Amino acid sequence: MQTILVTGGCGFIGSNFLRFLLERESDVQVINLDALTYAGNPNNVRDLLGNPRYRFVRGDVADRALVRSILDQGVTDIIHFAAESHVDRSIDDAGPFLHTNVLGTQVLLDAARAARIGRYLQVSTDEVYGSLGHDGAFTEQTPLAPNSPYAASKAAADLLVRSYIKTYDLPALITRCSNNYGPYQFPEKLLPLFITNLMGNQSVPIYGDGLNIRDWLHVHDHCSAIYAVWKRGTPGEIYNIGGDCERTNLEMTHLLLKILDKPSTLIRYVPDRPGHDRRYAIDATKIQRELGWKPTITLEQGLAETVAWYRGNPSWIEQIRTGAYRDAPP
Repeated sequence: MQTILVTGGCGFIGSNFLRFLLERESDVQVINLDALTYAGNPNNVRDLLGNPRYRFVRGDVADRALVRSILDQGVTDIIHFAAESHVDRSIDDAGPFLHTNVLGTQVLLDAARAARIGRYLQVSTDEVYGSLGHDGAFTEQTPLAPNSPYAASKAAADLLVRSYIKTYDLPALITRCSNNYGPYQFPEKLLPLFITNLMGNQSVPIYGDGLNIRDWLHVHDHCSAIYAVWKRGTPGEIYNIGGDCERTNLEMTHLLLKILDKPSTLIRYVPDRPGHDRRYAIDATKIQRELGWKPTITLEQGLAETVAWYRGNPSWIEQIRTGAYRDAPP
C-alpha cells in the first residue's frame, strides 16, 4: 500500500483532493500535514476522521524534524498543497508567505531527496506568470513574472523544485492552475466571499472597474488533473491546468446575482489593489494531449452547485465567521 503525504489537506483544494484520492485509490493511505493556520479548517475533512486510511498530523511544513519523522513512516510520494495564498494578505505582510511557500518547500524537497521519495508533486499557480494582455495564453514556456509577494513566493518555490530536479535528479513535477472555485473555499476569496455576502444581503466589493479577467476551473476538475499528473505525468515536467473559461470579475458577479436572485445595487466598487494583474489565461494543451485530461464541469453547472453547497452549509460559514472552526477536532 502506498503512503502519500499531502500537505495543506485542511485547506480548500487540499481537502477536496484528499476526498478525491481516497475515493479512487483503495490501496492508498494518506497523511495530512497541516499547520491549521487561519485558512486550515478541520471541518473541511471531518467526514474523513473515521477512515482507517487517513491520518492527520498538525505541524509546519518548514519543521525539518517533523517532516523527516513523517517521511520515515514509509511515505512513498508527496503532494504539496500547503501555502499561504491570499494576495491581499501578502501585500500586507510577505513574511508568512516566504516562510511557508519558500522555506517550507525547501524543507520538503530536502526530506524528499533524503528519503528517496518516488514522486513529488508541487501544486502551484498561474499567478507566477504575471499578467497577460488581450491576446494569448500562458504556456509552460511562459517566463515567470510574478507581480505580488504571494506570486513571487510561489515562483521562488517552483524554481527551487526545478533546481532539485536538475541538480539532484529528484522525480518532481509542477502543476500551475487557474482560479479555482467550489465547496470548502475560505470566504476571503472572491467567489465564496461574494456568495456568502449576497446570501446575507450584504454588498460585494469589486476592485477597480471589475474588468480583470480570470480563467475559472471547478476544484473537482483541478483534483482530477492533479491526480492525472501524479499517476501519469513525466517527472521533471510542468503541466498547466485551466478551464478555458475566461470571465471578468464583473461577469462572475452578475452570474452570482442571477443565481441568488439579488439586485445589482449590492455591487460596491472599491479602489484597485496594488499590482493587480489584469488578465490570466491558461493554455492546457499539454496536459490534454499527454495525459488525456480535460475539464468536465461547466461554469453554469459549477457555480449553481457551489452556491447550493454554501446555502446548504450555514453552520460551516457561521463557524468561520465566529472563529469557532479553530476549535473543531482535527
